[in-house]
Amino acid sequence: MILIFGGTTEGRICASICEEAHQTFYYSTKFDKQQIDLVFGVKITGGMDEVEMVEFCKLHDIKLIIDAAHPFAENLHHNIYKASQVLQLPVLRYERQYPERDSSSIWVDNFDEAIKFLEGYNVDRLLALSGVNTIAKLKPYWQGRTSWFRILNREESFEVADAAGYPRENLCFYTKGTDDLEELIRTLKPRAILTKESGESGGFGDKIMLSKRYRVPLVVVKRPVLSETFISIYGPYGLRKEIERQVPEYFPLKIGFTTGTCATAATKAAFIALLSGQKEEKVSVTLPSGEQIMIPCKVLKITDQYATVVVVKDSGDDPDVTHQKEIVSSVNINLTHKGVRFLQGEGVGVVTLPGLGLEIGGPAINKTPRMMMKREIYKVMCHYEDKLPLSFKTGVDVTISVPEGKELALKTFNPRLGITGGISIIGTSGIVKPFSSEAFIASIKREMEVGKALGSQEVVINSGAKSERFMKKRFPNLPDNAFIHYGNFIGEAIATAKEVGFTKLDMGIMLGKAVKLAKGSLDTHSKKTNMDKEFLTQIAREAGCDDNLIEAINNITLARQLWELMPTSHRYYQIILRKCWETCSPLFEPNKMDVFLMTDEGEIITYNE
Repeated sequence: MILIFGGTTEGRICASICEEAHQTFYYSTKFDKQQIDLVFGVKITGGMDEVEMVEFCKLHDIKLIIDAAHPFAENLHHNIYKASQVLQLPVLRYERQYPERDSSSIWVDNFDEAIKFLEGYNVDRLLALSGVNTIAKLKPYWQGRTSWFRILNREESFEVADAAGYPRENLCFYTKGTDDLEELIRTLKPRAILTKESGESGGFGDKIMLSKRYRVPLVVVKRPVLSETFISIYGPYGLRKEIERQVPEYFPLKIGFTTGTCATAATKAAFIALLSGQKEEKVSVTLPSGEQIMIPCKVLKITDQYATVVVVKDSGDDPDVTHQKEIVSSVNINLTHKGVRFLQGEGVGVVTLPGLGLEIGGPAINKTPRMMMKREIYKVMCHYEDKLPLSFKTGVDVTISVPEGKELALKTFNPRLGITGGISIIGTSGIVKPFSSEAFIASIKREMEVGKALGSQEVVINSGAKSERFMKKRFPNLPDNAFIHYGNFIGEAIATAKEVGFTKLDMGIMLGKAVKLAKGSLDTHSKKTNMDKEFLTQIAREAGCDDNLIEAINNITLARQLWELMPTSHRYYQIILRKCWETCSPLFEPNKMDVFLMTDEGEIITYNE
């Protein structure tokens, strides 16, 4: 059983991840103000001290605590720490995203230091954005000085202000979803602004921007330092992975990491080792979504010229050929060129055909993993700038190897794609979700049941994380639980949506799966069906393509090469959309189902014939 301390945006995210398991968990808030819909979660309200927390965990057989409370809920953090020590329970701290501490702001450790600064610089007009509970703490300052506190317009907020003796006429009210701060600054003309380091979800970035724009000093109280025993988590995937480690039986299927993520972690650790000599046992990697996750690694060798690190790939419950295989990165500095250069190591394939968007003759390392590795390399460069050679050119060579890659490639479709001698380093999201088996189909149903139970009548099915991002922009008003990954199981997903009771279905599909679906394949896994060139040329004839274009279509190796041959406005794609719809329509109410075709860049094509 899992206990979440929430009441925040981060708490909502933690709850949504736990809902995916279809198992009971507890969600605790001090007050009953947060609106949150739970299906499997049990909401409890009221503060707990250490003793109450221990008794609750014993009574409900709690195996894991997740601290997603406000960073300044110091008493709660302390009680969680003490209770976890008594019970010997692990604690996951779901951290907010914090921007780097801006040097233009005034940073203080606590509110007493803030008062000293304000008094020392004779600040006589203060706009405080630090919350109603800081009014009493700042009383030595605001007595006898002009100040305003922006607070939530709640009766309990007035009670707190009244108890401190603060004048109601100097209260300003924050309404969620509005942007009133700029107007307050223009109207009140404060000599300083006081806030807490509350992270991006607390609008911290906007406060910094406006303070600079209006040249008003920003005094920031640093967030409290939490116990080193807490395990820091920085996003939903990291949370799920750590729950899997701490409570292995909680999720029926486990997620994993792509070869691209593993190569990125190995590269970052190798570069750190080369510049600093440090042998990191795990490193943080930023996923394409912006989430930071920790990846275990092992330094194999450090010399003056290069460093080599290995990451053992964890594919979760996805039946991937690279599961538990070594992904190795060797990094060295090369002063003969500038920037990052990727080299082919043992077991990584060579590109021999066009269509992949990669240089022919170069290593089969896809664009997203290259971007991820470059980003981490530049971060390390900035951190260890003093360790780099003083040269106009500071190039970095990255050699990715997969020791068993040549043999593993024989079990893939790489040879058909013109990739020879090894596997590809791939991954668009950085994360591998379990992609096959009856259990995955069952998980589709569980996720749909959650979405339906939370009140959604419309469901959006997508192949994966990338297409989901595109479809969320298309349907911004739908809740997160309305978006479901079908992987390759399109038929099962549509049939399940009807069974669960959704009245509207939208499907986002990329071109590779679309050409298979259009031909009638409701399971688009490469083991079940391949791209049919004869079928593609038939569509071309129906679309009125000339002989040259038909010949070009017949010579492609990947479906996405069609984007290079015809613009998105071409009738060819309308025919594909129509045929996809015809394949799927027997499984759902035809006039309640829409199919959307997406490019790799996120352009969405709708059927309009």
